[in-house]
Amino acid sequence: MKLPVPDEILPAERLGRVHFVGIGGAGLSAIARIMAARGVPVTGSDDQDTPFLPSLRELGVPCHLGYAAEHVADADTVVVTTAAREDNPEVLEARRRGLRLLPRSAGLQSVMLGRRVVAVAGTHGKTTTTSLLTSALLACDADPSYAVGGVLSATGRNADAGEGELFVAEADESDGAFLVYTPHAAVVTNVEADHLDVWGTEEAYRQAFVDFLDRIDPSGFLVCCTDDAGAAELARTARERGLEVVAVGEGADADVRATDLRFEGASSRFTVVRGRERLGEVALQIPGRHYVLDALAALAAGLRLGLPFEGLRTGLAGFTGSRRRMEAKGEVAGVRVYDSYAHHPVEIAGDLQAARAVAGEGRVLVAFQPHLVSRTRLFGTAMGEALGAADEVVVLDVYLAREDADPEVTGAVVAEAVPLPSGRVAYVPDLADAPAELVARARPGDLVLTLGAGSVTDLGPRVLELLAARGGDA
Repeated sequence: MKLPVPDEILPAERLGRVHFVGIGGAGLSAIARIMAARGVPVTGSDDQDTPFLPSLRELGVPCHLGYAAEHVADADTVVVTTAAREDNPEVLEARRRGLRLLPRSAGLQSVMLGRRVVAVAGTHGKTTTTSLLTSALLACDADPSYAVGGVLSATGRNADAGEGELFVAEADESDGAFLVYTPHAAVVTNVEADHLDVWGTEEAYRQAFVDFLDRIDPSGFLVCCTDDAGAAELARTARERGLEVVAVGEGADADVRATDLRFEGASSRFTVVRGRERLGEVALQIPGRHYVLDALAALAAGLRLGLPFEGLRTGLAGFTGSRRRMEAKGEVAGVRVYDSYAHHPVEIAGDLQAARAVAGEGRVLVAFQPHLVSRTRLFGTAMGEALGAADEVVVLDVYLAREDADPEVTGAVVAEAVPLPSGRVAYVPDLADAPAELVARARPGDLVLTLGAGSVTDLGPRVLELLAARGGDA
């Protein structure tokens, strides 16, 4: 459901009692948590008992399972997930009563008003970069508020209402939400075509990032990873408009550079150089070049905000990851299992590079679940080509999410494009059959990686159970 953004977005404290339709999602649960922590009366409903609900209930937020008109109760404002259907009874009730209806983007903007906001945008790496920046700021005792699209391992939460002036927010471009925010500063990790089911063309998608520049405070700044061609072009446009740009990357033209990159198993190290000044080495507990660049962008933003390198470095070094971003799920019988959210060809390639470093001498086995029919139609062949960096691949059917099935666009499109011998690629449409397929292929020393933005995340625990049943020891 796409709701219009009101001309005036009120601060959360002026919204009255707020009810969330779809409170169990990553986005709405984060907003609800911050409002509740600030004393705003909050209720919510969802059709699933998601992992985000227990911590909300601990704050005293009533979270109903299932949707019903009476759940709206005495709410003054209703915040609605984009996944809600047009006939949702709670939305219909809110409309009948003439209540204030807000999309997710307006709900987040309402809790950011009055804070110094750093919005983290980009096609890939938003959640990780937002989490890294939050961890770095926490280590500097900045006590920021934050809203992340995943769970921050350091806190076990996806949001908090800090007492400091800073607010770090993941700024989602998929539905244009980032064009609602008014940040002091922004970080853009990269700009590549995605979400064309919403934007229509690559040109329109890229233009949305140009429009995002107009949302940034002219007295603020933009951090861009200029190793990425799309972000580099955006940085040039921003400079032409008079906005301060901090370029980061490995390239010689970057203002803050990462040099001497080293990858050792599940860790990474690099040296930070600002201009001609060598600031020092940063150690990360996450693998892969793309995570180094995410950390560098977070570090550069922290430095520009006036925070000390030592504190920022400490925060980055203590970061153990965000859930579903190269997350270690366990090890049985010498087989390690990781899970990651990658669903775009570039993300797949980056996580497979990281997995290769972690696996060492072992093989990399991947279970990939394509996400959305529209994305698979556009990028299915490129997804398969990226999966060719693994040793063995199991492809599941498309996770439909908000779309209807298309018999012409299935996981087979991806499987057929994987450039590996047929015996090393399997198309297994049913998720329930995938764990056994992976375990049959796995041997000691291997790394099993489950990839995708849908239900593929459920495979890891089942794979570990089957490995143990096969005779392995944890």
